[in-house]
Amino acid sequence: MKLQELCNQANNCNQCPLNESRTHTVFGEGPENAKIMLIGEAPGRNEDETGRPFIGSSGKLLSELIQDAGMDRSQIYITSIVKCRPENNRKPRKAEYSTCIRLFLKKQIEIINPDIIGLLGNSAIYALIGESNIKKIHGQTYQVDGRKYMALFHPAAALYSRKLLPQLKEDMLKLKKNIDHN
Repeated sequence: MKLQELCNQANNCNQCPLNESRTHTVFGEGPENAKIMLIGEAPGRNEDETGRPFIGSSGKLLSELIQDAGMDRSQIYITSIVKCRPENNRKPRKAEYSTCIRLFLKKQIEIINPDIIGLLGNSAIYALIGESNIKKIHGQTYQVDGRKYMALFHPAAALYSRKLLPQLKEDMLKLKKNIDHN
């Protein structure tokens, strides 16, 4: 299966209540052969309006962090644990993200087959590797089901608490070093 086929399925998904209020499905973007995959929590308002991931203020910071670490955003595949915006930007519920991970995200990961997956924020970290304390585990890598994951602060966290920005920059450099050593 190709990413476009999976995206078409996601665009027509009605397996959880998130589809009822979406404007656009935010499936993800980036090359199908990306070495790095970044996974966030959920689309926000800007993403829902455009169908593109991480394009609001968090996305702008993410792009800067990627560039500052010597990487190119166009070479990274970026998505979220759910493909539709939860109302009022609430956290996705377990039934919602579990469904989306099972139907779409696991298949995206298989198709792309990245060398490393950066998990942006507690929701993505907990949903995919079962850890929950980002302050203790950021920058660490985990092997789960034969895949390498790295826990990262969500860019929004660095927007709200600027003291996290140096840690996020450092962790992005660690993410790049993982690729450089492969």
